[in-house]
Amino acid sequence: WDRCQVLSVKGLKMTVGQEQQVGMKDKPVLEDLEKHLARRETEALFQEQPETGNQYLEDTLLQSYLKTHLPPKVLEEVHRDLERFGNRLLTKIQPLSWECEQNPPVFQQYDAWGQRVDRIHTCSAWRRMKEISAEEGLIAEAYEKRFSNWSRLYQAVKLYLFSSSSGGFSCPLAMTDGAAKVIESLGIPGSLKNAFDRLTSRDPKKFWTSGQWMTERRGGSDVANGTETVARKQPDGTYRLYGFKWFTSAADSDMALTLARIADAEGQCTQGSRGLSLFFLRVRDEEGNLNSIQVHRLKDKLGTRQMATAELWLQGARAELISAEGRGVAAISNMLNITRIHNVIGAVASMRRMVSLSRDYARKRVAFGKLLKDHPLHMQTIARMEVQVRGAFLLLMEIVRLLGLAETNLASEQEQLLLRLLIPVAKLYTGKQASAVAVEAMESFGGQGYMEDTGLPVILRDALVLSIWEGTTNILSLDVLRSLAKSQGQVMAVFLSTVQKKLELASGTEELSPAVQRTREAIGSLRQFMAAAGSEQALTMELAARDFSYSLARIYTGRATTAITEPWNGLGALLMEHAARPDASPTDVCAALRWCNQELCPVAVESGRGSYGGGAALQDSALVFGNS
Repeated sequence: WDRCQVLSVKGLKMTVGQEQQVGMKDKPVLEDLEKHLARRETEALFQEQPETGNQYLEDTLLQSYLKTHLPPKVLEEVHRDLERFGNRLLTKIQPLSWECEQNPPVFQQYDAWGQRVDRIHTCSAWRRMKEISAEEGLIAEAYEKRFSNWSRLYQAVKLYLFSSSSGGFSCPLAMTDGAAKVIESLGIPGSLKNAFDRLTSRDPKKFWTSGQWMTERRGGSDVANGTETVARKQPDGTYRLYGFKWFTSAADSDMALTLARIADAEGQCTQGSRGLSLFFLRVRDEEGNLNSIQVHRLKDKLGTRQMATAELWLQGARAELISAEGRGVAAISNMLNITRIHNVIGAVASMRRMVSLSRDYARKRVAFGKLLKDHPLHMQTIARMEVQVRGAFLLLMEIVRLLGLAETNLASEQEQLLLRLLIPVAKLYTGKQASAVAVEAMESFGGQGYMEDTGLPVILRDALVLSIWEGTTNILSLDVLRSLAKSQGQVMAVFLSTVQKKLELASGTEELSPAVQRTREAIGSLRQFMAAAGSEQALTMELAARDFSYSLARIYTGRATTAITEPWNGLGALLMEHAARPDASPTDVCAALRWCNQELCPVAVESGRGSYGGGAALQDSALVFGNS
């Protein structure tokens, strides 16, 4: 090796004196060394791994949103904490995330001596994620209300940054937040104060996570007809639960909220939603023994493999009734709102992660003689994904802003109605967006995107569940219709008037005039559809529910790009509004224009094609079953 000191890109070079000293016996050695060096240099030309830095500091949209909306003193403290958190995510938490993926939970049903133990073993990284969640106040922040109505938004931002590095721990946090919200809405009764304090604790030793045991064998979203679990009252006032829970995510949680039907003295139960009541239960006692619960098996899932999802037998589990009898569905409405918002957070975070990695890869990967970033078609593809991420992010921020106002009694009646509508709209729309962006972004890595050890397939698999969790797209589309019907049209009136106000503000900005015009046309089409649908049968609106919900999402998100020439006035704002800030960047304007270039009112287009009326339902059935 001492003879070979001067290297070049092509291999091995020597000085003249050294070359003369090389004998015939050294030539095979040098040839082998030259091959080794050539091979090593080839290996050095392998594709570079895409990387991201501090997620907060690299997210210019997030920073500009916070700068625009948060009060200066709040912004100063929040900015400092988020920068610190971003560094912790990069250096400490992200490695734990991969460890969670590599070491999924394992179910041990029996010990070595044949005794049934039903233990779910999770890895140390998963348990560390729980501690980190407490230390960072990922649940506590929303309930301490340090920043008044901005506390919920701040919590959502931290969860958004944490989500893609959480190793799946965002799911138990969603249910934990939902459980805390239910208990808070009940006035934190004395019997639940300990549970509430633990759910919202910053102390890792005290912090609890909660399960949400609603799904049974006969149904998912149809809890009214699918719930078979029976609750039998005991002499001490507690209840014993008997039934089978088909999906219990984060089965290693400390407690759970669950629905059951209370049996009367004759053992009869009221059917339908009026027979459902809400119960609180501890999963294990102080000694760590299961609360008369048997773990049947862990689910073999496509994604979210880091988290234990189990089938459970409740065989007399001790529980406490926490809702009014027969009012269980009403009691969980607050929980569903929170968990659906968490679903939106996960969707937006997933999209941001994939686009950030795609962007970094485009700066490093050379194909056909130049970097991917210098191929216009490739950059167009990433730009289209970026527009989707921006719209989804601003829709998320709008929802948590409104929720923060509602939780501090600062929301007007109109804002509360708007929140009720936007939660299902955002959940269903971003769930679909996340899957589409994940698939598109995976393609931007070529074959590497399909390789398990890159971690990219994990993001795709985990994103696919976001259109299923907390209600599928169709279930939530029908929920949107229910919100309209229950408010007797008030929700829609508030939606349209809010959009119209923003368009009036935007109309003074010349650069945004094409987006304003397209949004106005979309609103007009939406009004025409609603006027025509009002005289149709309920079936027509049901067939239109999905396209109708998509239209609401696109129009509302597009209006977020409207122009603002006056201070923040507390109304909602998304892409156009963000683009009209005095310090808005050309990127903000471009995103607004690009968003509004898509079809903003698909329900009107499909209605014009006859997709909802005139026997469309029968035609759909014929298409589906015609060959069966």
